[in-house]
Amino acid sequence: MKRCTWASNELNIPYHDTEWGVPVHDDRTFFEFLILEGAQAGLSWDTVLKKRDAYRAAFDNFDPAKVAKYSDAKCAKLMLNEGIIRNRLKIASAVRNAKAFLAVQKEFGSFDKYIWGFVGGKPIVNKLKGHGDVPAKTDISDAMSKDLKKRGFNFVGSTIMYAFMQATGMVNDHLTSCFRYKECQNRLR
Repeated sequence: MKRCTWASNELNIPYHDTEWGVPVHDDRTFFEFLILEGAQAGLSWDTVLKKRDAYRAAFDNFDPAKVAKYSDAKCAKLMLNEGIIRNRLKIASAVRNAKAFLAVQKEFGSFDKYIWGFVGGKPIVNKLKGHGDVPAKTDISDAMSKDLKKRGFNFVGSTIMYAFMQATGMVNDHLTSCFRYKECQNRLR
């Protein structure tokens, strides 16, 4: 079975084979990926995947309404949690982003409606032949990053947002030789 070249171990193969590139339309899942992609900044995705279950437990299963209410004491307690990435700025960002996320939901009815607007409501399907063809960011991720920052989000730079788009199926960047390329196309909205 041929996969994208980055899917190479017991952590990232199941993620690649079941999640990456599948269009998401669930606000909780979007919030999870916002937090995880921001936490990954400067680290490997495998590091995040290893800690994903601990993140779910530590951040109330990524319920933005609960995370938005985290106190300084709660954030200090999270800094002691060895199961997550213990970075004060990234933990504070999760709380800040939860508040901004709720504001977007209120304005647009759902985060799903807001975020899919950047790609016209349907995934971008690229035809990439090799790993070197995968962009780190695009004009769309630039625009998304800029708008999210304007709305009070942080740890949402263009590169992070392009990874978010890939993870949530807003863009299909599976290599054309990968068995998931066509599977993800068949799951288009």
